[in-house]
Amino acid sequence: MWNSVAVFCGSKKGNNSLFAKHAAQVGLILAQKNIQLIYGGGKNGLMGIVADAVLNNGGRVVGVIPSLLNEKEHQHEFLTTLHIVENMHERKKLMYELSDAAIILPGGYGTMDELFEITTWNQLSIHDKTIVLLNSGGYYNSLIAQLQQMQQEGFLYNPWNEGMIITDEPNELFSLMV
Repeated sequence: MWNSVAVFCGSKKGNNSLFAKHAAQVGLILAQKNIQLIYGGGKNGLMGIVADAVLNNGGRVVGVIPSLLNEKEHQHEFLTTLHIVENMHERKKLMYELSDAAIILPGGYGTMDELFEITTWNQLSIHDKTIVLLNSGGYYNSLIAQLQQMQQEGFLYNPWNEGMIITDEPNELFSLMV
């Protein structure tokens, strides 16, 4: 099992209340399993919901926020540890270094960037972290279809889901992780 898990997700809540519910469940599970949360350091959106759920249940939370986003994402004040880094590249690199695995919740461009970078690093053997895609309410169905299309068209070196676990329910996260 892992000591630290990075969670990548939106700094907004999205329009489906299931996203917030699942974010809170992920945070609760991390705290219950004594797994440290590594995340983007903000207090808004799904990011804040996950962090609050971990903290409210006695868990440890490490935030990594670039100075340029400190005001936009509104840095969380009650974290166990907060790293303020210079830019987004440093943020992602430090989050990857501090974590044993990654969970991807719904999010926007930043979440997609984080998902694709960590997946690319897996394929290039820079690391071999397990990636769990939480497909809340079918949020990632179109992305999964695109990944399958990329493989069918011969653009991927390895199977698209190698090292990636997909689940629809937070309660299944840790039973699926290897």
